[in-house]
Amino acid sequence: MSSLCNKTLNQAKKLIPGGTQLLSKRPDMFSPDTWPTYYSKASGATVWDLDGNEYIDMSIAGIGANVLGYSIPEINQAVIDAVTNGVSCSLNCPEEVELAEKLIELHPWAQQVKYARSGGEAMAIAVRIARAATGKDKIAFCGYHGWSDWYIAANVEKNKGLDEHLIPGLQPSGVPKSLAGTAIPFQYNDIEQLQSIFEREGEELGAVVMEPFRNTLPSHDYWPKVEALCNQYKVPLIIDEISMGFRLNCGGAHLKLGINPDIAVFSKAMGNGHAIAAIIGKEQWMEFSQDSFISSTMWTERVGPVAALATIKKFQQQNVEIHLESMGKQIMDGWQSAANKHNLKIIIGGIPALAHFSLPYDNFLTLKSYFVQLMQEQGFLASNLYYAMHAHTQKHVEQYLAAVDVAFQKLSIAVKTGYFDRHVTPTTSGFKRLN
Repeated sequence: MSSLCNKTLNQAKKLIPGGTQLLSKRPDMFSPDTWPTYYSKASGATVWDLDGNEYIDMSIAGIGANVLGYSIPEINQAVIDAVTNGVSCSLNCPEEVELAEKLIELHPWAQQVKYARSGGEAMAIAVRIARAATGKDKIAFCGYHGWSDWYIAANVEKNKGLDEHLIPGLQPSGVPKSLAGTAIPFQYNDIEQLQSIFEREGEELGAVVMEPFRNTLPSHDYWPKVEALCNQYKVPLIIDEISMGFRLNCGGAHLKLGINPDIAVFSKAMGNGHAIAAIIGKEQWMEFSQDSFISSTMWTERVGPVAALATIKKFQQQNVEIHLESMGKQIMDGWQSAANKHNLKIIIGGIPALAHFSLPYDNFLTLKSYFVQLMQEQGFLASNLYYAMHAHTQKHVEQYLAAVDVAFQKLSIAVKTGYFDRHVTPTTSGFKRLN
């Protein structure tokens, strides 16, 4: 780790609980020994750390928020114009109306829109609306939905209710124990499990919350059966598009899958890294937001809607999803080819725009940290995750895969002999308190 980055991180650990604001950006999630942690500048697909070291980012693309890339001129100019004209005042910005019109144009099933500035709070709003509409407290969910009490409540009783929903080990400390039993997890593609929840909890169930998919595509009749259950019990189906939205298409992945939700939630890629989230839905449900106090000053600032409008415009003009799929497919094929070449066992998953791999060995977390270091010294920010950006070029992919070939060769040696040519501290898996 560079000296200034290391110094800044040590200072951060004293001043900021856990060192960072986001679990997914902590250095121990990558390589505790070398990950630079802090940037001074980012442009396109290039990142400069605090000491001026330059990297091509082929890793997590701002945790999936920067789907176009970093510091994109069209987005920057729209934001600069908004700042010049004032980002907040005693009146409302007209761009929030324009963005609402655009989101409903993209999703004709919806009639109304509310805004927030982060995915977690937007999901909390969606769940609040559902509870207000139904008068019922319990939420059946599948997938990862953020940090809010309603979701982490799944771990209050068993402490492992969320372990199969992306991030294991999420601690319920601070979540009211009275929420135990209000968040009920179920597995994707298992319609019998969801049906049994409805049969058991239907009279108290206020919503079904799901990602459209994460790593597994749905069976052909899965979503129609989910929708039928929600209609039968008169509860809203809430689709969390925070991770999947604006990757497979311009809008929600549910459109590609033919899902008919009642409410959908967007954030991350919709603003290309600027803080914006949207809850869109059918009027019959969204109107209940007026029966509950859901209001915040910063949901009215101008930068978020302006950035989202500029992002959507570029997405439509450039057919961004086609480029993301092309880059991702080449990366996934390249991982497999390099693993085959060097006799590494590998498991590749996800979709091209959000791909990942694992190496099924007992010391995978050490191998992952080693891979990060080997790629870093070749000029890449890389992990076992690849989040595609529109800023990635064919040259980037070719250079990256050449570096992967070098790294996989050394990983293969490490697997066979236990030899690492440097000190390697294993990466962290899931949630762990950082001291």
